[in-house]
Amino acid sequence: MEPSGLPSSRGTMSISRTEIRVKGKAVWIPSAQVQGRNVVVTGGWLKLAAVQDEDWIESETTSDPTSFVSQIKETGLHADLFTFAQRFPNTDAKYAYRLEHDSLAVIPITTYREWLEKSAKYDVRSAVKKAAKLGVVTKQVEFDDDLVRGIVTIYNESPFRQGKPFWHYNKDFETIKQMSATYLDRSTFIGAYFQGELIGFIKMVKVGNVAFTFHVISMIKHFDKKATNALLAKAVEICAANGMSHLVYGNFIYRDPRSSLTEFKRRNGFQEGLVPRYYIPLTARGKAALALNLHRGVDGLLPQSAWRMLLNARALLLKLRGVGSKRTATGA
Repeated sequence: MEPSGLPSSRGTMSISRTEIRVKGKAVWIPSAQVQGRNVVVTGGWLKLAAVQDEDWIESETTSDPTSFVSQIKETGLHADLFTFAQRFPNTDAKYAYRLEHDSLAVIPITTYREWLEKSAKYDVRSAVKKAAKLGVVTKQVEFDDDLVRGIVTIYNESPFRQGKPFWHYNKDFETIKQMSATYLDRSTFIGAYFQGELIGFIKMVKVGNVAFTFHVISMIKHFDKKATNALLAKAVEICAANGMSHLVYGNFIYRDPRSSLTEFKRRNGFQEGLVPRYYIPLTARGKAALALNLHRGVDGLLPQSAWRMLLNARALLLKLRGVGSKRTATGA
């Protein structure tokens, strides 16, 4: 959303408040305009500045980080660190700042046939065939009220997905319509239908010559029909037909490289693409936090084995409460 609220008189540039969503809930945070970008600040004791909706900007976040950082300091936002990433597929580091890598799940696009025969695993090819045999139809669809009603039905199927509360459960039609309508001029919607009912969909957003999935979801009750595999196959087909260079489906590795979601992406032909993400200290606190790796928060401090134990414990707890599901509607 665009910055809104009353500006502050601190600094040489005005500070506003911007609404973002954290775990599906609206939160208002400080923001300021810098070189045509809306910079937002999040965090508690360590405040992190970043460009809002950075992933969906078609050009580089900034072509002159030094000047950009200087102007952030002038805004009065009082951030400790500024972070930005290069635009995929530019994966070679351009700057000498402290960097780490964002892990993206990527399919290089050539032809649909090459993906199906050489990248997708045998069980995925079987799942795509099974979906068609069972009567699942995938197609590109227009964004209209009928599609939104179908999305609402999918979102309201269960309050839990992948062993955790689902952010979009029980939201009303107008809220879902507003959420789904972002970047419409660059968006492609793909629906999976069974007997005329929408049972899954993908929203892709074009960023340069790369298609990024905005959401990929299918109904749990139709898990056996492999709608998600069919949707991803259709996404590859559409990307190839439109000359896209890559299809990106979120992160390849989140906390656990052995997670079921990472394995699902791997079997569907995705591979890891590493994109440089830079961190620039703006204060002495930011510099110290960066030196001690505290900018990563709890996610970065806990080893993968500890995260695996916590995730397994959460899944077991939800199962004991009767709200978990072994099937997460991710497909094969």
